[in-house]
Amino acid sequence: MNGTMTKMYATSSEMPSVKVPRDNPVSDILIDSFGRLHSYLRISLTESCNLRCQYCMPAEGVELTPSPQLLAQNEIVRLANLFVSSGVTKIRLTGGEPTIRKDIDEICLQLSNLPGLKTLAMTTNGITLANKLPRLKECGLSLLNISLDTLVPAKFEFMTRRKGHERVLKSIDAAIELGYSSVKVEFCRSPDLASEFRYGLPEWLSIIEQVKKYTGLRRIQDHPTETAKNFRIDGHQGSVSFITSMTDHFCAGCNRLRLLADGNFKVCLFSPAEIGLRDPMRCGVDDNELKEIIGAAVKRKKAAHAGMFDIAKTPNRPMIHIGG
Repeated sequence: MNGTMTKMYATSSEMPSVKVPRDNPVSDILIDSFGRLHSYLRISLTESCNLRCQYCMPAEGVELTPSPQLLAQNEIVRLANLFVSSGVTKIRLTGGEPTIRKDIDEICLQLSNLPGLKTLAMTTNGITLANKLPRLKECGLSLLNISLDTLVPAKFEFMTRRKGHERVLKSIDAAIELGYSSVKVEFCRSPDLASEFRYGLPEWLSIIEQVKKYTGLRRIQDHPTETAKNFRIDGHQGSVSFITSMTDHFCAGCNRLRLLADGNFKVCLFSPAEIGLRDPMRCGVDDNELKEIIGAAVKRKKAAHAGMFDIAKTPNRPMIHIGG
């Protein structure tokens, strides 16, 4: 899997000082009260998934939103166009599992043709990706994140409660063969599960020290709005990244917004606050009114999330509802 990039989700605490470059025009509706420019929109296409990952879905399952209450293709494109015309330059499609949607190729085609959009990315578990990827690439899908929590098939089945390890590897290979220059392979470190790293290490810096024992790991520069701390391994094309949204958060440079599959809008992953866009849209409000709703929500975004311990006590929807 040469050329791939591995991301690890760890857990973030002090507000870093980040100066966000203003290299593209962003409408005032996407600038919050702290001056952060929001140019990155994550769109969850579905709450359904063909895996049952332990860190995403409770063992007993969750009640999914009825299909009529999920955004239709034309509604997704309409809202995406409002965001892109206001300054969003990158859209990432998530889920659930986005490739489950039968109209995923048409959604990609319409989104990739929005004037001003520079990057159309997708996060997927890779189970059904390999056969669909050639068409998705034709439709403008430009970046891929593929989740693979372990290299051990038995652990994969334990963590996801499903089989499919070989299919994920096949999808990674297919992406590289199709010419995707940066295929990011994501995995989640959980002390409750037998991780590839030594059990119980509380800090990402400790993990790096462990990795350095076996590789020539060196720090490389991050983009000001990059959530990951990036490292390169000498002699290899790929790189390794750590996302530390709890132990070393990146709130000061946050440029992300989320549109959920049911049409709710979140300005922060860790906040339970959501604003509905589906119902106003279906009631006939025009684009300017929708932009006012979006802008008001962005202006209410807080300086930083509440912190690891308070977040754990704050009610929020499961990730399968929010979107990865």
